[in-house]
Parts: sequence; structure tokens; C-alpha cells
Amino acid sequence: MPKYPYFCDELNFQYVEREIFRQRLRESIELKEQLFDDPEFYAEFHKGLHTIVECFKRGGKLLLCGNGGSASDAQHISAELSGRFLKNRSPLSAEALHVNSSFVTAVANDFGYGEVFARGVEAFGRMGDVLILLSTSGNSDNILRAADKARGLGITTLALTGETGGALREKVDMIWRIPSTNTARIQEIHIFLGHLMCEYVEKSLFP
Repeated sequence: MPKYPYFCDELNFQYVEREIFRQRLRESIELKEQLFDDPEFYAEFHKGLHTIVECFKRGGKLLLCGNGGSASDAQHISAELSGRFLKNRSPLSAEALHVNSSFVTAVANDFGYGEVFARGVEAFGRMGDVLILLSTSGNSDNILRAADKARGLGITTLALTGETGGALREKVDMIWRIPSTNTARIQEIHIFLGHLMCEYVEKSLFP
């Protein structure tokens, strides 16, 4: 039995593996370069960063929501802010809306999964807070409902999406659109932007 049954030999396997690595790395680099060269994106990015910093300065909180990999990104970003990123400093109020599994399952059972984030926004959000909505498609029903609920409560909204922004594009105050339809590449850039956000927030609030 050969070590790599789907390839002729180990050398061929290593070539294919390395080629895939090169292609995916190049895709990621090219996406970042597109954003760097896009003044419209950078203006929106800067606006979002400034809004989040001002929210924290006022004593507000940052709420985040997403499904699947985007839920992981939401939780990751909130942990960097409420815990620490690069500096030992005071914690910031940031929370991903899906982390209480009892809350999520109760709301999903009683009201339907489409309401899990909208209900969380209503429960924990206040006027002046910021809600970050992560959705590669921009069309997830529970994300759209959360955006609507936030708008009704006077909560500022920032979406992180893929190329089109989907229906979410028309429901938020700001949007960081990644010029791709590849979910994996979009999510890689989302967490990259999340890390930049955390660094900017720390440098602004804890110089």
C-alpha cells in the first residue's frame, strides 16, 4: 500500500501540496493589496475604527454577531478587546452574542433561529453602542434582523461582508466589503481587519 494512495509518489504529492499552498497564499495577498489600493475602502475602514473608539470613550459597548466561521471571528475579536490584545490594559466591554448557549437555544426554540441575534441586541444593546455584523454573503436572515433591531434602538452598525454586501448593505451605517466571493478568503481578511481594529483601539485608548 503506497503512503499516498491518491498520488503517484511522495514527490508528486509534495508538489501538489506546495502548489495549493502557493495559490491560496497568493489569493490572500492579492486581496489585501486590493484593499490597500482602494481609497474608498480605507475611508470606510477609518470611519469604522473612529466610531468604535468613540463608543468606548463614551462608556459604550461593542456587540458582535455571525454564523459559523463568522461566529468564531466575532468571538475572537471580542476576546481580544475584553481580555487583551498587545497591551496589558483595562478590559473593554465587547461581547459576541452567541456565546451564551442557553440563551441562543432558548430563543431559537421559542422564537426561531432567525431571532437569536435580534433578541440579543434588544437584551444587551443600548443607544450609542456599536454592533458588528459578520456575514460573508450579507444575506443571513438572523443577521439582517439584528441590523434592523439595532437601527430601531439607535445602535450604530458596521457590517463585514463579501463582495456585494448582500441585503445587509442597505441596513447598516458602515460596511467593510471584501472584494471576493470565496468564503475562506473573505473570512481570512475579516479576522485580519479585526486584529487591525484591536490594535488601533488599544493605541487610541491606551497610548
